Amino acid sequence: MGDSKRRKETLGEKYGQEQNVLPWLPFKKSQAAQFVKWSTAGAWAGIGLLVAYWVVIRFLGPVLGWWQVNP
Repeated sequence: MGDSKRRKETLGEKYGQEQNVLPWLPFKKSQAAQFVKWSTAGAWAGIGLLVAYWVVIRFLGPVLGWWQVNP
């Protein structure tokens, strides 16, 4: 008997269904992977916004005369 048939007999109705990340968590492995994908994209977006903000404050601010000490 092949390994897949043996596994199918052992698992029964659960054969072919996606497993949870942890037995007590109701999240599937694909949902966890999707969360990692979205959170990574969000982190990179935040880093990009932080760099853009820094460029505006550091370079454009003084050039445009923002935050002048002597009015």
